[in-house]
Amino acid sequence: MALDSRLPNFRALTPAQRLDHIAETAGFTAPEKAQLAQPGALPLETADGMIENVIGTFELPFAVAGNFTVNGRDVLVPMVVEEPSVVAAASFMAKLARESGGFQTSSTGPIMRAQVQLIDVSDPYGARQAILQAREEILRIANSRDKVLIGLGGGCRDIEVHVFPDTKRGPMVVTHLIVDVRDAMGANTVNTMAEAVAGHIESVTGGKVRLRILSNLADLRLARARARFSPEVLTTKAYSGEDVINGIVDAYEFAAVDPYRAATHNKGIMNGIDPVIVATGNDWRAVEAGAHAYACRSGQYTSLTTWEIANNGDLVGSIEMPMPVGLVGGATKTHPLARLALKILDIKSAQELAEVVVAVGLAQNMGALRALSTEGIQRGHMALHARNIALSAGATGADVDWVVKRMVAAGDVRTEVAAQYLAERQAS
Repeated sequence: MALDSRLPNFRALTPAQRLDHIAETAGFTAPEKAQLAQPGALPLETADGMIENVIGTFELPFAVAGNFTVNGRDVLVPMVVEEPSVVAAASFMAKLARESGGFQTSSTGPIMRAQVQLIDVSDPYGARQAILQAREEILRIANSRDKVLIGLGGGCRDIEVHVFPDTKRGPMVVTHLIVDVRDAMGANTVNTMAEAVAGHIESVTGGKVRLRILSNLADLRLARARARFSPEVLTTKAYSGEDVINGIVDAYEFAAVDPYRAATHNKGIMNGIDPVIVATGNDWRAVEAGAHAYACRSGQYTSLTTWEIANNGDLVGSIEMPMPVGLVGGATKTHPLARLALKILDIKSAQELAEVVVAVGLAQNMGALRALSTEGIQRGHMALHARNIALSAGATGADVDWVVKRMVAAGDVRTEVAAQYLAERQAS
């Protein structure tokens, strides 16, 4: 039976009831369900092996976004995030996108770059030619370091050589290893290959190798998503669909031309992307670094998304960005909940994960632009943020919703206001 990503009345359920539904849908075993049901899913001994100087573990909310259809397949999206409104906005925009077929995605192969920095050469262009002449031997050495990857169809495919003839430290020649890392994020793989070929590059050039490290500007590992929204689905009681669409395109153009706006615009995209990266145990810092570097590729920092109006008046959004994610290695294998997140997603390759992730980023961007161009960002965000405020003021149980409703009705969401309402409630 095909999965249905719609989660009707999900918000009205208790956390335990939501878990029951997801566990049944994703096919969790009883032990897997128990891991999510109780705190402390990451054993201390496992955490101690993951990083240094461990003294405990730190938990964040683990949620599921619904309504996503990606390339005709319904997908439940695990998200780990502390910010209110993120999951709700992504889910609602995915619901609107369903009306026109959901998200259409594509991606390039899982290609990563490693860089080998060469200095102390007086003939940098001659050194470049020497390195290119040694291409076959460099590929052989690189591929000798990971027979498993070669067996899976991956490996070092090619090299590029970039010359910087006039740096403050003298001429510099940088060799890029172009590596198909298959279903890994690939950092360890490409770093090992870069270390391996360093000696041979020195021998054919007479120079000295310094850095041997991957690049997080994964511009050969791109993921793309596109979605369409008709004026009818964007019409509200206060705004026509055409007005909403024009407002969104105006907001996008602002981000396209102004880096000050683009920084916040792209942060909103990453509000959707990072929670999926964290949930699946991938490296959100690497994804962030690649995203923002890619946003500067024209020479000016700009929007990662594009919003246009089609001939029939529909709003069309698209995104293209680096997405270096994996299904094997690192925390994706060692963290128990990362494995469950991948089970919820029910994906088979790193490319498929990348495509789902950028679809969520596009949905999140749509949600922010829609709010900004109509009622403003604060109304919906603060209504959800009010729960955090109520909790911080000491509200528990049924008192939380009571305090939230009072603050939202008053349009005043502050800790001291929540504390005042809570005191009134408890005194009555």
